[in-house]
Amino acid sequence: MAVSYMTEEGYNKILAEITYMETVKRPEISAQIAEARDKGDLSENAEYDAAKDAQGMMESKLAQLKKLISNARLIDESQVSTEAVQILNKVKIRNIKNNAVMSYMLVSDSEANLKEGKISVNTPIAQGLMGKKVGDKVDINVPSGIISFEIMDISI
Repeated sequence: MAVSYMTEEGYNKILAEITYMETVKRPEISAQIAEARDKGDLSENAEYDAAKDAQGMMESKLAQLKKLISNARLIDESQVSTEAVQILNKVKIRNIKNNAVMSYMLVSDSEANLKEGKISVNTPIAQGLMGKKVGDKVDINVPSGIISFEIMDISI
């Protein structure tokens, strides 16, 4: 697995989720399995099957999060520049065709959240903006075709 760059905030959020899963979810599911097991015949016990499935999914997600953390590299936010677009920058762009203005913060995959305006550096838009400067015009190939943007502002 490749190195995953993330902010300290994103790293701590994942650590908190791992702790929650290990200290709260795992014991809850174990209790559900034990309770279902006490009800008798496991071959026809839907509760037991559901609890075992939930355990499998939770353990899989837990392993995925631990792997992500093990390959994480924290970004020193004090070293982030606004000379050209890079990870952790807030970028204000204008769609040249319809004049719509959008702002996005470029973050790691694990921190992406479109509702908060945070897009992964691995998205086509972020890839097209990386390394560009204020005033640059870029044509970005997105699933619906090519969109032309102008970079209006880069901030932290």
